[in-house]
Amino acid sequence: MSAKGDKTKKFICSEAHKLFAEKGFKKVTMQDICERTRLSRGGLYRHYENTAQIFSAIVSAMLADQEDEFSEKIRNNVRASEILDDVLNRYEEEMIDSGSSLSVAIYEYFSSPDLSQGDGTILQQYLHSKKMWTELIECGMCTKEFKTVDPAAVFDLIVFSYQGVRMYSRLMPIGKDIPRRITGQIRQLLLPERE
Repeated sequence: MSAKGDKTKKFICSEAHKLFAEKGFKKVTMQDICERTRLSRGGLYRHYENTAQIFSAIVSAMLADQEDEFSEKIRNNVRASEILDDVLNRYEEEMIDSGSSLSVAIYEYFSSPDLSQGDGTILQQYLHSKKMWTELIECGMCTKEFKTVDPAAVFDLIVFSYQGVRMYSRLMPIGKDIPRRITGQIRQLLLPERE
């Protein structure tokens, strides 16, 4: 595909992401996306056949963005505690940003086998995130920046509390105190007491 075609596909996904965050997956139509992007139906269908294909492209791009988020920093000798601090600060902001959360749309899409066709993307994302977090936690334990913990258990606590708050932020107001308490507890689990 040409550079212009790639740019158009990215634009479609960017605008569709906003719609999916607003409405969930099931309520977004190709017509909604045409209106949001100001593309003709033919222009939109030239790139994507349906909303499921667009949503799948968005989720795939999210996975690619997440790819090796920590490993590059670890390779560049960034301290594990600094990486942890950066990601937990970002998570705090994301947990209260219900406007950009795809949690409801992801639930709708992946809980409907006829749409997701059981592609296992969520499981792949979970396993990839687990690998990244485990490497970070093990690195932090090796350098004595982190306490000795069960990396898989800490990862599950992080991912499911983060995703839970993201989901609930779509259903009720979430203040900054909830994400701060969660990230504070994660820091207490991992970081040794400062003397």
